[in-house]
Amino acid sequence: MIPINKPIMGKEEADAVLKVIESGVLTNPMPEGGPNLQAFESELQSFSGARHAIAVNSGTAALQISLLACGVGPSDEVVVPSFTFMATASAVVLIGARPVFVDIDRDSYNMSPKAFKKAITKKTKAVIPVDLYGLPADMDEINGIAKANNITVIEDACQAQGASYKGKMAGTLGDMGCYSFYPAKVMTTGEGGAVVTNDDSLAEKLRRARTHGQVMGYDSVMLGGNFRMPEMEAAMGMVQLKKLPGFLVKRRENAKSLVWALRGAKVWMPEVPMEMRHNWYLFTVKLASAMQRDDVKARLLEAGFGAAVYYPIPVHRTPYYAGLGYGKLNLPETEDAVARVLSLPVNPIVNEDDIGRMADVIKKSQ
Repeated sequence: MIPINKPIMGKEEADAVLKVIESGVLTNPMPEGGPNLQAFESELQSFSGARHAIAVNSGTAALQISLLACGVGPSDEVVVPSFTFMATASAVVLIGARPVFVDIDRDSYNMSPKAFKKAITKKTKAVIPVDLYGLPADMDEINGIAKANNITVIEDACQAQGASYKGKMAGTLGDMGCYSFYPAKVMTTGEGGAVVTNDDSLAEKLRRARTHGQVMGYDSVMLGGNFRMPEMEAAMGMVQLKKLPGFLVKRRENAKSLVWALRGAKVWMPEVPMEMRHNWYLFTVKLASAMQRDDVKARLLEAGFGAAVYYPIPVHRTPYYAGLGYGKLNLPETEDAVARVLSLPVNPIVNEDDIGRMADVIKKSQ
């Protein structure tokens, strides 16, 4: 089976982890972190073009400390899309605030700026646009709306590391941006995540929040938790970050080849605006109906291709959020996408023969 995504690691990562084990320094409880963490953050700053990078133990943790850093708490509202992984909304709930779900743009699958603007109330403290599938959201418009209403923008770039918008790296397009290094992402640290920002004050708060709000130790000045990235993960991350440009080149080559191979097929292809660069974390097409989507998916799986639906249920209709009263929200573009999208593997292990066979399966199913 050719997986939709998988971690690509070798001896270099194993050697980096072994070196940490042999050193005996596995973590550091201070806000600045251990030597490998600091080195990884420095490399991440350079790669992203951000002034600060704060590494943590998951993408969800990155979202949580971002919310803590900008002072979101009980009685506040945070605008989020429902067509995303649940972590975007759960980070809001976990700090006691209320997520406000809005609809998406039909073509990009990202948050609709118009829907965001319509959802703003006096309680709106932040907005979390998601760069879904690796394509940046319409950040100019979202930032403009947010600035006019004194709302903090936390870019959820957990799927978009290496993508860009008007020459700026995804993750650096809001007040803060969050990455995930989960094994299925474009690079991995095993688990892990990071927040990048150009704001010195926010960076200081982010570092404190990841270590129980401490400054010097045992002196918590703000709410925080244990969100630290261990030294082994940071060491692995430095190796993976060096490989990331090559991973992205291969993904873009595969995506370009798949677009060409699918010419004539009755599918809606992913659209990439001129000012954006996709990282092709997921190559997502749209079929005519849910029945056709499910049939194509079944045929691809039978042929050995790990086609998958991201996401089969919108967050607001999952049992937990439906139980909170969100289940009857009217989000028509979200519901349409849920019914018809299908993601295809274009990760670096996919080759030209795989792409040709995958396209043939899709064409023959129609």
